Amino acid sequence: MSTPLSGAHIRQQFLEFYAAKGHQILPSASLVPEDPTVLLTIAGMLPFKPIFLGQRSPEFPRATTSQKCIRTNDIENVGRTARHHTFFEMLGNFSFGDYFKSQAIAWAWELSTQIYQLPPEQLVVSVFEEDDEAFAIWRDEIGIPAHRIQRMGEKDNFWVSGPTGPCGPCSEIYYDFKPELGDRMIDLEDDTRFIEFYNLVFMQYNRDVEGKLTPLQSQNIDTGLGLERMAQILQKKPNNYETDLIFPIIQTAAKLAGIDYAKADEATQVSLKVIGDHIRAVVHMITDGITASNEGRGYILRRLLRRVVRHGRLIGIEQEFIPIVAETAIALSESAYPNTRIREATIKTELQREEARFGETLERGEKLLGDILAQATQQISGQDAFILYDTYGFPLELTQEIAAEKGLEVDLKGFAAEMQAQRDRSRAAHETIDLTVQESLDQLAEDLHETEFLGYTQAVSQSIIKLILIEGKSVTTAEAGTLVQVILDQTPFYAESGGQMGDRGYLTGDTLLIRVEDVQKESGFFVHHGRVERGSLQVGDRVTAQIDLACRRRVQANHTATHLLQAALKKLVDASISQAGSLVAFDRLRFDFNYVQPLTPEQVQQVEDQVNTWIAEAHLAHIAVMPIAEAKAKGAIAMFGEKYGEAVRVLDFPGVSMELCGGTHVSNTAEIGLFKIVSEAGVAAGIRRIEAVAGPSVLEYLNVRESVVRDLSDRFKVKPEELPDRITNLQTELKATQKQLETLKAQLALAKADSLLTQATPIGNWKVLVAQMEGIDPESLKTAAETLLQKLGEGAVVLGSVPETDKVSLVAAFSPSVNKQGLQAGKFIGAIAKLCGGGGGGRPNLAQAGGRDASKLPSALAEARSQLEAGLQ
Repeated sequence: MSTPLSGAHIRQQFLEFYAAKGHQILPSASLVPEDPTVLLTIAGMLPFKPIFLGQRSPEFPRATTSQKCIRTNDIENVGRTARHHTFFEMLGNFSFGDYFKSQAIAWAWELSTQIYQLPPEQLVVSVFEEDDEAFAIWRDEIGIPAHRIQRMGEKDNFWVSGPTGPCGPCSEIYYDFKPELGDRMIDLEDDTRFIEFYNLVFMQYNRDVEGKLTPLQSQNIDTGLGLERMAQILQKKPNNYETDLIFPIIQTAAKLAGIDYAKADEATQVSLKVIGDHIRAVVHMITDGITASNEGRGYILRRLLRRVVRHGRLIGIEQEFIPIVAETAIALSESAYPNTRIREATIKTELQREEARFGETLERGEKLLGDILAQATQQISGQDAFILYDTYGFPLELTQEIAAEKGLEVDLKGFAAEMQAQRDRSRAAHETIDLTVQESLDQLAEDLHETEFLGYTQAVSQSIIKLILIEGKSVTTAEAGTLVQVILDQTPFYAESGGQMGDRGYLTGDTLLIRVEDVQKESGFFVHHGRVERGSLQVGDRVTAQIDLACRRRVQANHTATHLLQAALKKLVDASISQAGSLVAFDRLRFDFNYVQPLTPEQVQQVEDQVNTWIAEAHLAHIAVMPIAEAKAKGAIAMFGEKYGEAVRVLDFPGVSMELCGGTHVSNTAEIGLFKIVSEAGVAAGIRRIEAVAGPSVLEYLNVRESVVRDLSDRFKVKPEELPDRITNLQTELKATQKQLETLKAQLALAKADSLLTQATPIGNWKVLVAQMEGIDPESLKTAAETLLQKLGEGAVVLGSVPETDKVSLVAAFSPSVNKQGLQAGKFIGAIAKLCGGGGGGRPNLAQAGGRDASKLPSALAEARSQLEAGLQ
């Protein structure tokens, strides 16, 4: 009996098969896509979107990839079905105007039946119901019986990029797990029997706004074969999770939990599968430079991590465990994706920090659940249950269990509605690839070449206007006073890219003057944004394009300084530091980098000094274009997540810095002049940010500081060097004064409190005091309540105050005997605070609350007295 193919061999055989068919093997693109319409790379074809749109020329007519992908639109199905995942690998072969249906179908069949040796009698194919050409190829050229070729509708077998744009029919290959049932009653919707593993998209039409289909001049092939699905088939596993791509991760988690996966119940197996799936996702996301946060990609990462922690708790893992499980995922992936091992330290640090942070979040969730239970009467609302689940990662099942102990239910319908609403938002925001672009740029892509950039060597060029846009619509002319976007055949203007802002300058003609304020790059076209100051322009006009040299010199100084800054950080702080983002503006620079702790003031000064030393040493820039492999072999730094072509531009200051960069730079570091760090701070977990200025901006920065120092010296009547001591003395005096004020406030509150003792009334065996104190802050009010209760003995004290406009402060102090009567201070004062438009809570014996409606305080205190009288009778 032959050994089943490993997942790594399946991947390798796919790529080698298509390489032998003339395809260029390309590396997986980052999970952070160039496409701004999606947060993550969600399909194998996404990196080729500009080529399919005709916006960029392909470097090769045929390509093949194994692409990392992440989708979270069906996250609730992960672990519950046989093949739903967040992270998956899509094997693909692509043709850019080269071969089409006949070869794509023949090769897909050859790969499936000869390379992977799938029995032909266990394969079924589908075609679009109107695609007679594909049907005939499968039947006549491949030899598949007609009844094993299923015609399916547009919903299943017609791929569209959006309301308009490229589209075309699909053909899919399915594997039959139950061939003994025969092939006369085939239902491809039966996913217990059939699994679709290979999808062939024939991109042959363009759909216009009226829905009319016209043949594309260049017909393309886009295919996708799911690696995990093929592994399930070839390794004869009941689901994708038990293949060698994921199961070792599951085994690691099971060992930590002391569980035998094979003997575990269904719920435990689901949790282990979720851990196995999500760990792969988070490892690759962090590898590609994503860090946990509360928005965008960072939120997706954080949500996946919290689900891992939650499911770890469900199966009994109480200690921190994610970095241990992540090591297994790294080991499984490093041969195909070596960056996972290269960034191992960063990955594990980020995972450990997020896991520890979520431990605290879970504790806060437990406290919130306690407050919800205290206020609920019959059931916990679906919204509250969803907040616990989504924000705090609280399992719905655990919420139900705890609620049942209190005799309460959870509104499951409401919870399901909240879940569906989130799922719909997720699908709408992140899970579709929009290949539609403005009609004018579409037309330009078909008719014209990309803009030629001359700005590395020229500040001025003679150019021809190829397109004029006003408010996104193509026009042929524009008059003075109009805001326009202009595309030229060639330009010296740098378009915003790689963190560097676009150039400013002018477009001029005989009477024409356009002030260019910004330049953006749309696919391969440089879009000049500006205002027509005088004259008029029309498509076809020849203009002089001239950049603002003063602005260019400033941005060049800041950009080169950014490279020197990264080099200094690597040299003096940590060699593993890598860029996580940047901004190169005319007046400043910003550099984000991966590092887990703040820099000390000494480190900041050392980095600044090192950069200024390199500037003073007048290092010459050496710029060369070379193959990317050669550049990396020479030690050039590439930014994680950035997509590079086969040939790259390398900026080298020998002995100092060597990076891949398409931006504009000084030719000698001495041109920068000076460099000054303005601030260093954290902007996200594991991400630090340095803001700095270079060149002329340093003088402007220092002039502002000098003006401030001079003003302070005049105000305090001291020399500039004496300012720190003077400010320290003032701070000491202020703190002492504030402390005295707080002491006096507390003494005043206690004095006022003593006068209230006579208002205490007996109710049963207890003394009860409910009163309003004027102008007392919350802390003093709390102290007063505690003191009054001590003097009353057994009883209850409820005090209210309005310390400032539109702010109500409340406190309740109950003795142990009052607690035994079923009265809890936290729950009691929380309900009273609601009458003033607020809320709160705390311990059974002492609790504080607040509100916003001061006018309701008297009636709220009256209600408090009534409830105490009723509860203590």
